[in-house]
Amino acid sequence: MVKMNSVSKIYLLAGVALVTILGVLLLDPVPQDLAYHDFADRRAFAGIPNLFDVLSNLPFLVVGLAGLKSLFDQKLRLDMELHQTVAIFFLGVTLTAFGSAYYHLQPDNATLVWDRLPMTLAFMALVALVVGEYINIDFGRALLWPLLVLGVGSVAWWQYTEQLGQGDLRFYGLVQFLPLLLLPLVILSYPPRWSRGIDYWVVGGWYLFAKLLEFFDRTVFNFTGLISGHTLKHLAAAMAAWWLLRMLKRRERF
Repeated sequence: MVKMNSVSKIYLLAGVALVTILGVLLLDPVPQDLAYHDFADRRAFAGIPNLFDVLSNLPFLVVGLAGLKSLFDQKLRLDMELHQTVAIFFLGVTLTAFGSAYYHLQPDNATLVWDRLPMTLAFMALVALVVGEYINIDFGRALLWPLLVLGVGSVAWWQYTEQLGQGDLRFYGLVQFLPLLLLPLVILSYPPRWSRGIDYWVVGGWYLFAKLLEFFDRTVFNFTGLISGHTLKHLAAAMAAWWLLRMLKRRERF
């Protein structure tokens, strides 16, 4: 754990966030590359296009519903004040199953909006959860709705700018990747109140692995001849959500 006083920790987190945000704002607007929709595995079956990329979203539905059921059955070990945050996380995972499946039936910018919207719910709820558990419960709870607005707003801004003819993904990129910089700093800088904090690192590892599989979509498909990187990306991302659920069921309060 990094040894710093409380003020230094806040300055560090704020500094990293500010530098990252300013750096992104200095970039030119980033449109959606239409080649993104050209996935490697386009096999259809029984009239369903892109079958494997569509069906591989089923684990999101299973994990999301399992998380919501476990929460409402009071089987998760977390602070009462953060129940809403966890509910929104697993709701976002559940809705991702539908949004991503819908997108992969006909991949284009219009359907991609419905893929990205529920993912931002899960991303932002996870940030609020970690802040609440490591920094301050009330602060994490207070951040939840502003973060959700920022997440949804980043997708809405991208869609709006696409309609103007110059798409801008910069804010969506911030929503997706800035937490990857800030959350490790939070976990390293603040003492945990619950055991199994290492599981947050495993969740992050699965997510990064998912992004790697997404990047090497066609390479993986050409190598295996059976399954694409993007299909495996869905499974790895669902595993990240499942690992968080596993942690919330098994940990103990210090």
